[in-house]
Amino acid sequence: MGIPSARGLGRPWQLAVTAAVLVAAVWVLAAHRHTVDAGADRLAVADRAWLLVACAAALATWVCAAVAQQGAVAERLPAGRLVAAQFAACAANHVLPAGVGASAVNLRFLTRCGLSTARSATALAVKAAAGGLVRFVLAVVLLLASPRTLRLAPALPRASVVVPVVGCVVVAALAVVSSRPVRHRAGRVARSVLADVRAVHRRRSRACALWGGSLGFALLHAAVLVAVVRALDVTVPAGHVLLAYLLASGAAVLLPTPGGLGSLDAALVLTLTAAGAPASAALSAVFGYRLLTGWMPLFPGLLVLALLARRSVL
Repeated sequence: MGIPSARGLGRPWQLAVTAAVLVAAVWVLAAHRHTVDAGADRLAVADRAWLLVACAAALATWVCAAVAQQGAVAERLPAGRLVAAQFAACAANHVLPAGVGASAVNLRFLTRCGLSTARSATALAVKAAAGGLVRFVLAVVLLLASPRTLRLAPALPRASVVVPVVGCVVVAALAVVSSRPVRHRAGRVARSVLADVRAVHRRRSRACALWGGSLGFALLHAAVLVAVVRALDVTVPAGHVLLAYLLASGAAVLLPTPGGLGSLDAALVLTLTAAGAPASAALSAVFGYRLLTGWMPLFPGLLVLALLARRSVL
């Protein structure tokens, strides 16, 4: 269907890490199957009104993703097809590792809309950077506004988060410093990105779409989790749940699993438990969040992906 081929979608070590994380996730679920069963039973009798709120928030996430993507480019994109592409990208992201599926779908969509491959890749980078910055700022604001939420921090394995980040930064810095061609190419890419960022921010509507869509996307994903927690009648403050989501989603980025499978789930359970939720309730909340944002939309999303490819939208 014209989407970039599997070659280069993941290096052998990335695929090995993905497989290892998935195997570990399956092993943990099998070892704690009684807790998992209790969590599923608890979700089955959850408050239906709050679950409907969670469904509405999940549906709105794709609209916000489309708004943010529109904000990352100066050209006007077809709104309906853009939202459909985000829905298809979500499904593709649960099939391929490390966000490759969503990136490939969006890259193909933007090139079909007339943007060059370089400018399409830049638009994806701008959107990803805006989303990451929004999540970081939200987490810092929450920590400053409510210092008691700092008790979530010790629950996260600091070494497993800090060491890979520092290692990646050091490797990247050494590569840039030691390689003249890489330095030249990095400078050219940086200039291109900055030019596109300036072009986007010269138009107030685009800047508002980029940052507003990124903020809405993060808040709505957290709202899905908050609504599921409320449906389970778990007395954890919404601010703590929001911070748990922000920390967990940030930590899960470091492991290249499809849709964060295993990595995001474990991080969410860990942070929700640290926030005061019982283990079975935390598992139920994560299961409900996953069901609404990943598993239920997966098959319809793949159908939309096939339909968009058939109509040459992708």
